[in-house]
Amino acid sequence: MEKKRMTSIVFMGTPAFASVILEGLIKKNYDIKAVVTQPDRLTGRKRKLTASPVKKVALENKIKVLQPEKIAGSQELAQIVALAPDLIVTAAFGQFLPDRLIEAAKVGAINVHGSLLPKYRGGAPVQYAIMNGENKTGVTIIYMIKKMDAGDMLAQAEMPITGKDDTGTIFEKMSVLGRDLLLKTIPNLVDGKIQAKPQDESAVSFSPIISPAQEELALNQTAQELDWKIRALRPAPGAYFKMFNGKRTKLWQITPLEEETDLEAGCVVAVDKHQIKVAAAKKTVYQIDILQPAGKPRMKVTDYLNGIGQNIKTGQRVIVNGK
Repeated sequence: MEKKRMTSIVFMGTPAFASVILEGLIKKNYDIKAVVTQPDRLTGRKRKLTASPVKKVALENKIKVLQPEKIAGSQELAQIVALAPDLIVTAAFGQFLPDRLIEAAKVGAINVHGSLLPKYRGGAPVQYAIMNGENKTGVTIIYMIKKMDAGDMLAQAEMPITGKDDTGTIFEKMSVLGRDLLLKTIPNLVDGKIQAKPQDESAVSFSPIISPAQEELALNQTAQELDWKIRALRPAPGAYFKMFNGKRTKLWQITPLEEETDLEAGCVVAVDKHQIKVAAAKKTVYQIDILQPAGKPRMKVTDYLNGIGQNIKTGQRVIVNGK
């Protein structure tokens, strides 16, 4: 009996989320013809040239790596087309694929997207889901078309967002969910057993890349809304207020409290050597747990109050900015 040929794949992605999915394909012995990822970037304070997580996995497994700055019009495009893979699989690749590339896949070009489409099309679906207080998110596998995250859906899986989750923890869990969903989907797709489902255009929402202006917290946000945004922007880039000294202070962790206050947002509700409670919008109150003053490392609130913040008083306005 003739042995069934393993499906050939060109994989396209860059961050850790994508690397977990690539590792899953490799462990299942798919024929990975090439990996396409972003060029090496300068990272860290020492500006060290660093390979992407996807490139590292590819090199460890002796897989051909292509790194065009932009896939459209690149020399690498012709190389991929020449490979004539069964599938092109993208995960957090961040670029539109030219029609020529999409058409090069014999079975199809598919994308592993980190949201429950049609909600949160775009480059920051996890961040917006957390920031908007969603209690669940998930992964959707779609056909690639030349419109952002708008292709017909092949499969979808849900996962909860807990009150402790941030973008970092969700991506860790989502990468596993996406890997497992993809591995279940590919055999059925190749065998023609999946009926793709169009997205409901009336339910579409978008999640564009987070801008620097969005990193600033606002005085008109409630304690819960502040917590959502802080967790959405953690572990990077972080969210900040301008504190009483006029400098940016990043808040890395807060706890919304059940109590209420009549103090204006940005004023201290209570303070001692071990805690500081601050007023937010609509009478809500939160406790600061971990923060980072400008030019300083992250610190627990106890260290802050025993040092830089030792003169803070109840009733004092400690936050001076707000939208």
